[in-house]
This record gives sequence, C-alpha cells and structure tokens, in this order.
Amino acid sequence: MTSLAHPQLRFTPTVADPSGPRELVILGSTGSIGTQAIDVVLRNPDRFRVVALSAAGGRVELLAEQAFRLGVHTVAVADPAAEPGLREALAAKAQGRPLPAVLVGPDAATELAAMECHSVLNGITGSIGLRPTLAALEAGRVLVLANKESLIVGGPLVKAVAKPGQIVPVDSEHAALYQALAGGTRAEVRKLVVTASGGPFRNRTREQLAGVTPQEALAHPTWAMGPVVTINSATLVNKGLEVIEAHLLYDVPFDRIEVVVHPQSVVHSMVEFTDGSTLAQASPPDMRMPIALGIGWPDRVPDAAPGCDWTKAATWEFFPLDDEAFPAVELAREVGTLGGTAPAVFNAANEECVDAFLNGRLAFTGIVDTVAKVVAEHGQHDGRVASAGTSLTVEDVLHAEDWARARARELAAG
Repeated sequence: MTSLAHPQLRFTPTVADPSGPRELVILGSTGSIGTQAIDVVLRNPDRFRVVALSAAGGRVELLAEQAFRLGVHTVAVADPAAEPGLREALAAKAQGRPLPAVLVGPDAATELAAMECHSVLNGITGSIGLRPTLAALEAGRVLVLANKESLIVGGPLVKAVAKPGQIVPVDSEHAALYQALAGGTRAEVRKLVVTASGGPFRNRTREQLAGVTPQEALAHPTWAMGPVVTINSATLVNKGLEVIEAHLLYDVPFDRIEVVVHPQSVVHSMVEFTDGSTLAQASPPDMRMPIALGIGWPDRVPDAAPGCDWTKAATWEFFPLDDEAFPAVELAREVGTLGGTAPAVFNAANEECVDAFLNGRLAFTGIVDTVAKVVAEHGQHDGRVASAGTSLTVEDVLHAEDWARARARELAAG
C-alpha cells in the first residue's frame, strides 16, 4: 500500500536553521486547533517557534495578542473588512516593538503556507483550506493537517503533490491510526477501526431525532468544538468525513474501514492486523496531544496533555453504529467511492444544511437527508466531473461546491 501519511517514513524539508527551534506557520490561529497549538508552543519554546499566523478575521484582538506573544513576523486575515481593526489592535499592543507585516484577502493564508518554515499547521475550518494545503505541499513543507476538508474535497489533487511522510494528521482519530500503524507493515493491516463518541444522541432512534433543537445538538458530551464541527459530530457527518480521510491518507479500501461507537472517547481509533491482533491508541480527550504529535513528529512532546489515570477504575464501552438513525457514514462511503467532485458536493451541501438547521430552517434529520438529495442530483447534473478522478482541478472543486451550496439552500428553503 502507498500512503500519504506513512508513520514509518519521515519527510524532511529544507530549512534555514535545522538545528534551532522548529519554525511553524499556523493557519486558523484563533480557532480551537490554533489556540491549543499555541498553548503547546508556548510551553515548549526550545522546540518550536511560530513565524506567521493567519485567521479569518473575526477575532482581531486575539490575533494581535498572539502575534506579539509569539513574536511572529507576519499575520494574515482572510476578510478585508478586518484589516483596519487588526492594524489598530497591533498598534495598540506594540508598545514600541516592530509591527508584523499584514497580509489581507482570501489568498493570504495560501501565501503564508508557502513561506519558508519547517511545518505548516492547517487548522482552517472548511474547504477554503484546500489552496493553503496545496501551497504548503508544493513548497515542500511538512503539512500538519487538521483541515480534513481540504483532503476530502481535493483528494486527487493532494495525492498528486504530497510526498510519502509529508502529511502528519491532527484529527484525534487519524493521529491514533498514524501511531497504531507503526506497529506493523502495510501488508499486515486487515482493517482500520475509527471510533466515534456517538455525540449527544447515540441512543435515539431516527424518529426521536426529528425534533432535536440546535441547543441540544450543540451540547457535545465530550469535546469542545466550533458549531459546524459540533453539529457534524451530532449527525455523524464528521465521522463520515473521517472515513473518507482515512481512505485517502492510508490507502485502505472503504470496506476495510469500520466505525464503532465509543462514548468515553479515550480509545481514539484502532488498527486490526492480519494475525487478529488489534492496536489501540488511548488518551483522555484532549486535542493538545495529537497537535503536539503533529508539530513535533517524529518526536513526542513531553507532557503535551495529561495521560490516563490507571489508579482509578474505568470502563470503556464499544457499540455498533446505528446506520438507520445515523446514515451519514454510509452516505460518506458512497461519496468516497464515487470520488471526483462528489466529496466536495457532500461537504459543501452539509455546511449549508448545518447553517439552515442552526437558523431554524431545517430539521435535524433533514441535514443528512438533504445532503443525500444533493449528492444524488449531482451525479445527474455533472456525471463526467463526478467521476473525473485524477483529472480533477481546483476549479472543478469550486464549481461543484458552488452548485451544491446553491442547491442545498433551495432544498432547505422547501
């Protein structure tokens, strides 16, 4: 098997001073992944140095604070309207220190991703992370990937430019698989087992899910995440995306990637080998551990996050996934098998449907139902592009996403 993310191969970029702290660019620095990554960096100044930060532009005060605390030379915001506020915040916090350079606009993060550094942590949410992902890979950086959507919507594009070992995944599930896969050869892998917390509704039937409110869906029992990812976890769309991601990262066929519900979220995923042995990666639910593993690979960062407390009794439970109540995973398998622009349609339609649900325009069960309709129509709308495979272009992806968003909005509006 050929693998984009190969734990037994190390991709080493050319950097100006490989003997000093590892230089990082963090994309999405004011989000959940970005802020936790900065926490890891600040506790390990001898290991890491952040040289540039990017954010969407909604939290310019925090971005300015991060810039001076880390001493970066460049900051970027995607929203041009955020530029005046960012410059004002930077000036207020400068206290005589030099101001970092400011990049503005939708291509700013892409420009940062190609800067000279060792690793680029892509913590952007959504498929807008695709161009930065490609830019980092093409520039020869190690890509520490938290932005699963860029791989999912642009799979053939990413696979065409990524070298073995160049991508280190940050999702807790894929970081777990990355570690467990080091326990055997590629030929010895029987299947990947991706764990799911089950979200807040794991024991509910489809009928009981119909009346779920946004407030209920946003109350995840284990993880603290942004609203889109939290709703995706409640519908299990997130798990479907992770199945596609696992297939692309590790080149394991879809029929050998299994999802199992594990409410405690301590076992983050498992690899079953051909001799019947299963290796599991376990740690308390804390994203600082996989983030530290990603930015520090192949070395581990001591005390990145608390470990399991083996002095206390604990029970770990595992349940089969209820595909009738949560059809998103099976739909994702179909979409991943189709390839081409189908994953982009799946992801974009879902983002629109989540927005409609959060704003009271769509029922909870209508999210995946509507996504399924959009995916089905897309095959009829543009079957050539849907199965285009390695001939896929960024423009194909963007066109498919635009169509999917528009169609999802139409269906959600009734």
